[in-house]
Amino acid sequence: MPTAIAVTSPDLALPAPEPSAWLGQGGGPPSGSWGSTPLDRQTPAAVVLRAPHQQPLDEALTETSAVLEHHGHLVVLYSAACPPEHVRRLHTLRAVLESDRIAILPSALPPLGVAVLARQLRQLSVCGFSPGVLACAARLLAHYVHAGALLGSVTGLDRVEVDLRSHMKSWLPGAHFAVLATPQPQLLHVDRHGTDAGLRPPGFATRLAVARGQLTADWVTSALAPAWQVQGVYEAHLPTESARWWGTQKLIEFAAAIPDPALLSRLVASVRREECGWCGQEVIGDRCAFCAAPLARDRAGGGSAGREPAAIAGAPAALAATAPAPGAPPPPAAPAPDPSGCSTLRQRGLSPVAPAGVPGVVGISGVPGPDGAPQVPGPPQITGVPPVTGAPHGTGVRYGPGVPGVRGGPGHLDVRGPDVMAGAVQRPTAPPPGLTGDPDHPDLRTLPGGARRVAHVR
Repeated sequence: MPTAIAVTSPDLALPAPEPSAWLGQGGGPPSGSWGSTPLDRQTPAAVVLRAPHQQPLDEALTETSAVLEHHGHLVVLYSAACPPEHVRRLHTLRAVLESDRIAILPSALPPLGVAVLARQLRQLSVCGFSPGVLACAARLLAHYVHAGALLGSVTGLDRVEVDLRSHMKSWLPGAHFAVLATPQPQLLHVDRHGTDAGLRPPGFATRLAVARGQLTADWVTSALAPAWQVQGVYEAHLPTESARWWGTQKLIEFAAAIPDPALLSRLVASVRREECGWCGQEVIGDRCAFCAAPLARDRAGGGSAGREPAAIAGAPAALAATAPAPGAPPPPAAPAPDPSGCSTLRQRGLSPVAPAGVPGVVGISGVPGPDGAPQVPGPPQITGVPPVTGAPHGTGVRYGPGVPGVRGGPGHLDVRGPDVMAGAVQRPTAPPPGLTGDPDHPDLRTLPGGARRVAHVR
């Protein structure tokens, strides 16, 4: 059985006319309504998944389960104007049924454009395409749908860029705007009685579907259709989501698309197909429509052609990239481990600071490190002040028992001054010039990291 195509509203299920209806018999393009047009009996009907307030969940589950059992796969299209609660219902059906055979595809097309696209997919469903190719064809065919509307006001239009001048003209009585939403947005202020279309025409043969709202004008059929050289103009019911999408009820919506199913089939068949690495479906484009997994060639680092997801597929490629190629020079030797055991923290600027006098810690002034490690200079000397002779900082003097003239063990600071080591010295009554504070000895300068400062902190 062919893959089922579903929409969210009955007015999005357009009937498919017979090929003779769009060939333009008699030398002129046909026109009329869907009710007076012979229908194509080979095109399957669309499945309608109604809104939550129109159908209970258990009935929707029963209906959707029957469709999957009969058709095998289901492709659902909905527009950006679909209510959020309706979109949640679609995902609820897929989750409760626990089925990966349901593809839920949002579309940037206006509602009438979504209806035309759904009809094209229904026509292609009997052409022998796999469910994955048919679902991915929705993105491809959407680029060939020229959808727009004739609006009486653009004050509520937020899906197409509107300049200030157009907003001001919306307040004028009788103003009309021709808006093309896809494939390239365009907005024009037009004369409803004029014959100039102004909008960019498609570069291929199309048929035009027209849905009238609360706007009365013949510009679409009298100006746009001849300028675009369409093969037929047909009337359709205005979708209920159109007023929400365009921001006004004063509109006439139109959509021009390729009418020939044979041409659509050749267009889809010309695209390269690949296999989804996750669910195994055939895919055209860069992403699977059923599981939303990207193709292997679009994954980071080149990806893999396997069936595993992107996060797993990148692992073999990463391992292969790290292996040296035959004949290539050996990689550089890894740096020696940090003796302090905190290289990671050092790189982040979080290297711990050990108390002065602890040997083997690199990066602290006055503390000797391992052999060959660079020494960090101590605090700068001040002109006119004798150097520190008893403070450990900047001298490299080790602490511990057995060291002459040094009191205490590791971690203890000698703050008695140099008079203990060099003999009794008369202490000055005032600090030397250029120094602030009131030190006990001129050698104990109140510089950051000095012995007195550290002693006060501790």
